[in-house]
Amino acid sequence: LVAREPPPADWRDDARSGLAVIGDRADALTRFMHGYTTLARLPSPSKQRVELGSLLAGVARLEQRVPVAVERGVEVELDADPDQVEQALINLLKNAAEASLERGGGVALRWRRAGDAAVIEIADEGQGISTTDHLFVPFFTTKPTGQGTGLGLSLSYDIVKAHGGTIKVDSVEGEGSVFTVQLPEIH
Repeated sequence: LVAREPPPADWRDDARSGLAVIGDRADALTRFMHGYTTLARLPSPSKQRVELGSLLAGVARLEQRVPVAVERGVEVELDADPDQVEQALINLLKNAAEASLERGGGVALRWRRAGDAAVIEIADEGQGISTTDHLFVPFFTTKPTGQGTGLGLSLSYDIVKAHGGTIKVDSVEGEGSVFTVQLPEIH
């Protein structure tokens, strides 16, 4: 465009549009690279004694867009990295809130003891997920283009796994989803 003589009449509009596209792609690439490096550099958990109810109450307070009903469970203590576990749960709660927001619903956060494990459930009142096959694969997202990096669930999965736990999802289209995290409890 710049090299054409004489320049087309609308060259300024074309140049602005082209630069906007370049800027948007550069921003997206920056987000992608930040997410990738965060995922690739997950440190080993720095474990300490963590009271699960307090940690979950703090996570619930962070979500302000939809109502979060905290259904208090029994006292449970974990040997866990509180920062990492908190981040995993923030990611799950954020996704649940976004799903519920679309339908004007809320989120339920509950926990219980099951054998030697703590079981945490985050249930949303969203639309549900049509396929859950690749949810924990890095960069896979069910969100519209530009609204998700596909790293939050993958990072949560890696954190839970590094703590000796499991994470799964049950979802029914039109009814919502329940993400279940199971972590070993301190004896």
